[in-house]
Amino acid sequence: MSVTKDLTGFVKLAKTGDVPAGTVRTFDIEDGSVAICNVDGAFYAIDNVCTHDDGPLGDGKLIGCEVECPRHGARFDIRTGAVTAMPAAVGVDSYETYVDGEDIYVKLDD
Repeated sequence: MSVTKDLTGFVKLAKTGDVPAGTVRTFDIEDGSVAICNVDGAFYAIDNVCTHDDGPLGDGKLIGCEVECPRHGARFDIRTGAVTAMPAAVGVDSYETYVDGEDIYVKLDD
């Protein structure tokens, strides 16, 4: 039996091949950009802007389930957006993802 996912609020942003395992890639959306992270084939999406100094998280280093901002080393949990290392004190938004075949969808609407 096949179950169809309700994609209301989801936007197709990338292909799985665009974000190799262990990497972070940035994709533009209407109001800015989203960083999509691939941890061993699981895809996560967060805002691309560090809350400490507006650094581009998509240019950061992926360390397990954390992304490290390239400017000052603040870290965020890519699953929740929570701060895991200073100097950031406020988390970033995280977004639900859904993979259908090779397409990565991100839910941008709440």
